Amino acid sequence: MHTDTERCVRAVQSKDARFDGWFYTAVRTTGIYCRPSCPAVPPKPEHMVFHPSAAACQQDGYRACKRCRPDTSPGSPQWNVRADLVARAMRLIADGVVDREGVTGLAARLGYSTRQIERQLLAELGAGPLALARAQRAQTARLLVETTDLPMADVAFAAGFSSVRTFNDTVREVFALSPSDLRTRAPKHATAGTPGVITLRLPFRAPLHPDNLFGHLAATAVPGVEEWRDGAYRRTLRLPYGHGIVALSPRPDHIACRLALSDPRDLTVAISRCRRLLDLDADPVAVDEQLRADPALTPLVDKAPGRRVPRTVDEAEFAVRAVLGQQVSTAAARTHAARLVTAHGTPVDDPEGGLTHLFPAPEELAALDPDALAMPRTRRTTLTTLVRRLADGDLRLGADSDWTETRAALLALPGFGPWTADVIAMRALGDPDAFLPTDLGVRRAARALGLPSTPSALTTRAAAWRPWRAYAVQYLWATDSHPINVLPS
Repeated sequence: MHTDTERCVRAVQSKDARFDGWFYTAVRTTGIYCRPSCPAVPPKPEHMVFHPSAAACQQDGYRACKRCRPDTSPGSPQWNVRADLVARAMRLIADGVVDREGVTGLAARLGYSTRQIERQLLAELGAGPLALARAQRAQTARLLVETTDLPMADVAFAAGFSSVRTFNDTVREVFALSPSDLRTRAPKHATAGTPGVITLRLPFRAPLHPDNLFGHLAATAVPGVEEWRDGAYRRTLRLPYGHGIVALSPRPDHIACRLALSDPRDLTVAISRCRRLLDLDADPVAVDEQLRADPALTPLVDKAPGRRVPRTVDEAEFAVRAVLGQQVSTAAARTHAARLVTAHGTPVDDPEGGLTHLFPAPEELAALDPDALAMPRTRRTTLTTLVRRLADGDLRLGADSDWTETRAALLALPGFGPWTADVIAMRALGDPDAFLPTDLGVRRAARALGLPSTPSALTTRAAAWRPWRAYAVQYLWATDSHPINVLPS
């Protein structure tokens, strides 16, 4: 979008928050870059130059605006819609792969050469993987500086910098302030709270309807791993350097997030996964506009616009839970999962009580005794085969997964049908067009709305909803009185 100068100028002049994260406005006369919705008086059009990423702005020598804080914009919704090389690379960079494994590790995961990845990222985003990762480190450093009392040296290494000097130079260059100045200028309440807990706000594009989002997570919560408490969804997180506990609460203009991490180096990854869990980088206006064009869906969209797809913080975990939930009730699926957690999960300490374990990783379930599972033999085989393939690395589920190839690999496993493969594609892989025409709730809703209720006919009708069929499923599910559609009290 940043190449459409006229459209970008209109968005900046109208302070349209919908375009935050789509592009960034750099001002030649001030050397500052802003988000489109910056509250400052818009500069003259001839002084504006538009960039596709904050990293590209920083690479051209622009500093972040101190009023609109463009580094805290929602991420571009492009990376949720697309499954090409650039989108998959951006999802991995957001998950901290470049900081942990370098550009060579990023390339190895994607199956391309480092030169090819750098060339495509530069062409589309104006910055290579190192510059994009550097911009992310700067944002993480700012969060730690402003929301914790960690010494600056600890902040530097937790944010992924190789030295304190590099940390100091980067912060000054990006924000035009020293780290100590950033901390001094931070709101006084930012560092208050429970020691060791990082409190922050997760932005999103409005509107956001929280009922089905948090209702789904709370209704399907696995005891010991997840819970709803005091207006917040809480769960444990398995992270690259340790573990964490997060509490997420819906607010009118943001999601309140409280993170307790065993290693602060996991902050960037934890934030990325929480945003992915709640689908916060979606573009609800584009989604609802497409779905509203169908007269059958118009009343549902108008009643509660901004529904998101509840996703996951761990793709392998969700795949296991999807198999446990085959042809059983939500309560039964929770019971099966809780037994696995108790028997194989890693214990964690929760100062607030309620959360006791990390969900077991595939490697911890690889030695699972099928006879210990209280489920039909065929489903035992399905589960043990899935776990073995995940543990061996023969099947990879992650932010870098190719949606089409991974769906085909899942369907090749014993006991995997279209419903299981597509619910994993929808909620674990993040495919916005995944569809569940055989789902009982979807078929029941379709029948009530006068839509075709047979899978083939419904799929044909749903072609008009593409590429947002996963969101259409949320609206169809919402016609039921199931607890997944109700925000817990």
